[in-house]
Amino acid sequence: MKKNIIKPSLPGTKDIHRATLSNGIIVLARSNFNSPSISMGGYVPAGSIFESDEKLGLADFVSSSLMRGTQMRTFDAIYNELESVGASMGFDSGVHNTSFGGRSLVEDFPLLLKLLSESLQAPTFPKNEIETLRAQILTGLAIRAQDTSDMAAMAFDRMLFEGHPYSRPADGFVETVQSITRKDMKEFHRRYFGPRGMVIAIVGAIDPKKAVEALENVLGGWQVPGQVGAPELPAHKPVKKTVRHHHVLAGKSQSDLVIGMIGPRRRDPEYYSASLGNSVLGQFGMMGRIGEVVREKSGLAYYASSSLNAGTGPGSWEVSAGVNPRNLKQAIDLIEKELRRFVKSGVTKEELADSQANYIGRLPLSLESNNGVAGALLNIERYDLGLDFYQRYEGMVRGVTRDEVLETARKYIDPDRLVISTAGP
Repeated sequence: MKKNIIKPSLPGTKDIHRATLSNGIIVLARSNFNSPSISMGGYVPAGSIFESDEKLGLADFVSSSLMRGTQMRTFDAIYNELESVGASMGFDSGVHNTSFGGRSLVEDFPLLLKLLSESLQAPTFPKNEIETLRAQILTGLAIRAQDTSDMAAMAFDRMLFEGHPYSRPADGFVETVQSITRKDMKEFHRRYFGPRGMVIAIVGAIDPKKAVEALENVLGGWQVPGQVGAPELPAHKPVKKTVRHHHVLAGKSQSDLVIGMIGPRRRDPEYYSASLGNSVLGQFGMMGRIGEVVREKSGLAYYASSSLNAGTGPGSWEVSAGVNPRNLKQAIDLIEKELRRFVKSGVTKEELADSQANYIGRLPLSLESNNGVAGALLNIERYDLGLDFYQRYEGMVRGVTRDEVLETARKYIDPDRLVISTAGP
């Protein structure tokens, strides 16, 4: 009978099981017996924030190497085992964390956990695999150096977050990646990988308490007494006037631009008024007002939209566009004009209502898959949102007023203090 119970669409306090393993790892689990699969996600606080300027890209290199060979299995053996049962698993890194994810049928979940445990605790960083991976990373960096969108975004971060860890590219530079040794990688793993601060979400056809037991069996004994905790983020210094930079890439038929400023953190009280405002500015429908003015009406851009990037530390609020190089100045002028209009008059009643309905309507869609729910549970933990977050979500979104959107826009957007980054011929 239990398997026929249909879960309510939104996770909450009644069906999210939160537990702490004996070594401090936090587990969030939720059952879904409508599918025979299990999705797993999680993170370890071992991101690029720990790197020196001379070894940029180290966390990314390490995370990409964890499944390249362990004390128990070779690279080929790991992937052959996963493929033989149709399972998948992978690692990724960012500024604060190394993240992981995987999925399998419920009967193959023990294998997934075993491979996760081995990759986290006992990677060997085999020399030949490391050099193959290094060559792939360097190829990616060479491609990045010729990409107008990537180069505009990198220069934007460098100017917006000057002197802050967020100013640096997590995948590093050619010279820093070339300088990274196996010893560096082993030392990074030894110092920063461990159970402290680690979070795992398990969603699928398994009883939540059994999921916790299974994790305790494979990871509960992991101890790293000297695991180094994350450093405090330094204070961010806002720009005092508009700053510009153009990165020359000769022979390109497109220029890319990023214009923006500091935005709220995910935990800031004005996050939702900023997010809904951003939806109107450059997301909703055909990329919002920015898309309408720059792309639809003026025909100046291949794409034009805005984004709000909010996380643990200071976020960014930015407008991006790809344009014909001849139209670059005109596109920048139009975007600046639209930002001035936005901070002068905010959003209309209809625009706000449309965006609120969109946010509320798309939430269940994002939680339809086990993967989507696992990601949602991790966000709840990462930003300390509370297990009842999704029960409160609609009320929070509907509660945002036009005055709050305008007040938030004026707090963050100063059209006389923008960061403008462009790349192209």
